[in-house]
Amino acid sequence: MADKAANPTSARAYDIVVFGATGFTGKLTAEYLVQSKEAGKLKIAIAGRNAPKLEACKQALLALNPKISIDLLRADSSDFTSLVEMAGKSKVVITTVGPYLKYGEALVEACIETGTHYVDLTGEPEFVEGLEHDYQAEAEAKKVKIINSCGFDSIPHDLGALYTVHALNKELGEQSAGKLPVKVEGFVQARGTFSGGTWHSAITQFSRFREYQKKRKSWKKAKKSIPTDRRRSRVMKPSVKYCKPYQAWACPLPTIDPQVVKRTAASRKEFGPDFEYGHYVLVKQLPKLVGGIIGAGGLVALSQFKFSRDKLLKIKDPGQGPSAETRAKSWFKVNFIGEANGLHVWTQVSGGDPGYDETAKMLAESALSLAFDKSLPKCYGIVTPGSGIGVALIDRLQKAGIEFQTL
Repeated sequence: MADKAANPTSARAYDIVVFGATGFTGKLTAEYLVQSKEAGKLKIAIAGRNAPKLEACKQALLALNPKISIDLLRADSSDFTSLVEMAGKSKVVITTVGPYLKYGEALVEACIETGTHYVDLTGEPEFVEGLEHDYQAEAEAKKVKIINSCGFDSIPHDLGALYTVHALNKELGEQSAGKLPVKVEGFVQARGTFSGGTWHSAITQFSRFREYQKKRKSWKKAKKSIPTDRRRSRVMKPSVKYCKPYQAWACPLPTIDPQVVKRTAASRKEFGPDFEYGHYVLVKQLPKLVGGIIGAGGLVALSQFKFSRDKLLKIKDPGQGPSAETRAKSWFKVNFIGEANGLHVWTQVSGGDPGYDETAKMLAESALSLAFDKSLPKCYGIVTPGSGIGVALIDRLQKAGIEFQTL
């Protein structure tokens, strides 16, 4: 089932506001929007707290598309009134301002208050799970879609799993589709650099591991959670294994992506009554895999102490990023194996630079879908790309050059 308009926002001044457009990924997202197929009808504003930087960003965007009109809005994460004013003027707010644990919640609250859809790039489980427990009921009641993880975290994995399940159900036929237990495994390969914002978010999340676990216990005890009428969906227990089809070692990848896929599966009938997902990174050489595990463990350990944590945060600035030439050499592939009743399907999602160019594309297309697409799932609250937008976003991304294919 679908709805034509989640909120009475047709009279608002803007279709999309980009909050954080002066940052590296925010600027790439704004550049994508002003050159998109919908740019001719797009009413857009960029927002932030630094007026000179906003003006410089506007002039750079106008150089790409002189015909588009771009307004500037002042907004600050520490000024809730400014966030409410900004959100109330738009159908959708994009935010690239992280770490989201530090800067994200106030904007989510402002969007819910004003009935405005929201998309972000977060890969921070504590932030997303906190929103689910604290804001799900209110956002759902107002028919607002708060959609986290709309970049490389976690669209290729979330929509890739959805695409795989659809391909599997097509082979199963109408009588069995959506009625059998389903298992999907995703295997990630990529070449590229991650953003300064992603680095800061990761170090922040590592440093808060104990606090996060305490929160999870309190949330479970309070039973303030997502709706209880969801289908059974779970993440596979982590284990390293050799994967013959890819001639590589598969190591469980401890990102937010499995949790996002799990939430999408729990909310959509086509995933069946019992769904299981496994998420891995492929590494060709065992020594490299061992080195990666040791390195990740070292980062977690160093992030527990303020002195070493501050040193780590200085390695990458949140606003910095690689050159266009470097990004052009980057790529990603996520291979999926779907299984139900002894039947297997193999699919793949692939694209260019995962950390910046494709992430900006995914984020922008998510917002464009919320602003313009007329038939989206009736799923509101703190939702995922797969549950809040779904197939419409797969179609958009395919047209934009991100490939979804059955192998």
